[in-house]
Formats: sequence, C-alpha cells, structure tokens
Amino acid sequence: MYQYFFVLARGIGQVMFQNNALSGLLMLIGIACNSWLLAVLAVVGNLISTLTAWLFGYDRQEIEDGLYGFNGTLVGIAVGVFMPVTVSSVLLLLFGSVLSTWIAHGFNCRNKIPGFTAPFILSVWLLLVGCRFLFPSLLFLSAASDAESHADLFRAFSLNIGQVMFQGGTVLSGLFFLAAICVNSRWDALYTVWGALLPIGIVLPFWTDYEVLNAGLLGYNGVLCGIALGRNNWQSAGWATIAILLSVLLQIAGMKAGLTTLTAPFVLSVWIVLGMMHIRKVSTK
Repeated sequence: MYQYFFVLARGIGQVMFQNNALSGLLMLIGIACNSWLLAVLAVVGNLISTLTAWLFGYDRQEIEDGLYGFNGTLVGIAVGVFMPVTVSSVLLLLFGSVLSTWIAHGFNCRNKIPGFTAPFILSVWLLLVGCRFLFPSLLFLSAASDAESHADLFRAFSLNIGQVMFQGGTVLSGLFFLAAICVNSRWDALYTVWGALLPIGIVLPFWTDYEVLNAGLLGYNGVLCGIALGRNNWQSAGWATIAILLSVLLQIAGMKAGLTTLTAPFVLSVWIVLGMMHIRKVSTK
C-alpha cells in the first residue's frame, strides 16, 4: 500500500520537477496551508490521472516516477480555483485529469519535445472554454480586489513560488514548496530562488500594479523555467535566465490580452530556449 502513496507523492513533487515522495508530501502540506479543499482536489486529480495511465498500460517506470500524476494534480487544483465544488465540477475534474494523461502520453510517445505542463494547460483551457460557452454558471465570477499602493517584496517572492500550484493565499505555501525542492536538490532550490527573484527585479522599476506583483502572478512561470533549465554550470544558468525573462514578457502580454495563461508562458519560453539551444548546437558542428 505504501508504494502507491510514494507514487502519488512523487506525482505532486513532479509539478516542480522533484522525483521525490518527501518533496511531494511537503508540497501537499504547503497546499493545505492555503486550502485543505485544494489539497484534497490535488490528490483526487493525481489519483485519477495516475490510475488512467495504469489502466491504459503506459510505461510502468514513468507511472512510478509520478510523470502521469503531476498534470492531474494541477487539473484538480485548477477546478477548485475556477469552479465551486459540485457534482458537475467534480465530473469535469475527472474528465480533465483523464484527458491530461492521454495528452501526456502523446508527448511521451513522440519524444520530440517535452510536454511539461502542456497537458494540464490544454485540458483546463478546454474545460474553461466549454464552461464559458455552455455552462457559465459553473464558473466563479471574477471578484474585484483592493488596489495595493506598494510592493511587498517578501510576499511577492514567496507567492511567485506558491502560485506554481495556484497557492496565493499565504506565504507559507511558497516556503513549503521551496523546502520541498531543497530536500531533493539544492541546485533546483537555487534556481527556484533565482526564478522567483528575477521577475521582481525586472518589473519593479516600472510596474505599478502592485496587486498583481504581490500576488506572485508575474514570477511563477520564471520559477518553473529556472528549475527546468538550470544546471550546475554558467551556460545553463544563462539559458535559464533567458527563459525566465521571456516568461515574464509572455505572462504580461497574456494578462494584457485577458487570457487565462496558467503555465503556458513557462512551457512556451522553455520550448523556445530549447529550440535556440538546438540551433546553436547544430551551427557549431
């Protein structure tokens, strides 16, 4: 029985590239610090997506490493963020989690470009568009919030990490996520810090929407970019930095356009940088 727990825990940890059950458990605690309901939905999405992979006979090692669980984890949390928990939204969670596994398997089979969180993004976009046109009553109404007059740098830093999994209600979530990463990889923890700090430094001189900055909405993609590309050499640090910068620009552009960006700026930025790296490698042969 404990083996299944480890698989599910790794599935949570893999949201931030940590193939470590303890990391996943700490991240789940971090989610629960903000919302026990979102923590439950994360587990449900993880469980459904993992079971789907098992039932369809996908690669056993990939399943055990949590590679079919992390997109479902994010789908589960997203449903709780965008919709009240009802029978209908839970059914959509089940559908989205299954769909994310099918899409992830497609990326894994082709093995040309890494899917990262693209299966989660595509699944949730489909759910949101479908609800908006067919069942708008299933979605939360956008709530106006009070404007903030100054930057809260510590909160912005912590929530840049926490918002990777939609946790913007408490700095504890981000701190638990950082601790979870440090347990598995100090290099990843270092790039997490870099990915969370650099977006603040970029936008602070000219950005006046402190509500968005303090909520961590400009930096969570940078955190994922840093972990995805960062290694223990200066060259990879340079590539990671380019991806972080690009993710901030894409996030701002997406928000200005009124899009629900999710982690699309991260995925697109890393894909672009991987393409640049490939072109550079080919040109130097």
